[in-house]
Amino acid sequence: MDRTRARITQAAIELHGSIGPAATTMSAVAEKAGVTRATLYRHFPNEDALIRSCSAEWRSANPSPDPGRWAAIPDPYDRLATALPALYNWYRSAEAMRTNLLRDLAVLPPPIRAGIESYPRVVADILDAAWPRRSRLRRAAIGHAVAFETWQSLAHEGLSDAEAAKLIIGLISAAEEAAGDRVRLPPNLRKRSAWRPSTRTYSTKPSKTTAD
Repeated sequence: MDRTRARITQAAIELHGSIGPAATTMSAVAEKAGVTRATLYRHFPNEDALIRSCSAEWRSANPSPDPGRWAAIPDPYDRLATALPALYNWYRSAEAMRTNLLRDLAVLPPPIRAGIESYPRVVADILDAAWPRRSRLRRAAIGHAVAFETWQSLAHEGLSDAEAAKLIIGLISAAEEAAGDRVRLPPNLRKRSAWRPSTRTYSTKPSKTTAD
């Protein structure tokens, strides 16, 4: 990529991350990049071409976690405990850009829009596939777990990515219980927490087993 094209692309990325694609005009990009509109249009004949270049450049610098790597983890809760912190960490690093892209989906080229919309579904399918049988409640809980908006709401409550992942794994365990499955927490949660199915509370202190 030549220097002028790279400068234009970077200017557009910065605008997309600050005000969003819908509010970003070609004139604003040219001004931020320090080039004339004629120069801008020589490199990018229309907004779609510019957005495609921005998307490719930004994704190269900020790659999303590869869900295929998690498919090799056989235990469903180990898979969750590995995937969710990694996913949430990426959401945190890409929060400003992803917030704007989700808000401005309608103005994005269809292939880019489809990729943004399909990623959480792909992640949810891979996480849910670790269980031997289907569960509508569990699949709904996992779908909620991988949504950017879910992470964002928890992060804005002050939770770290690890804390958010623990909370959400507890939610998925509750969905399993509600569906009639025995609750089974991963080792790192069993060591620090006590799950009480009879009250469906999540305690941070170990408790002795008592008859309900």
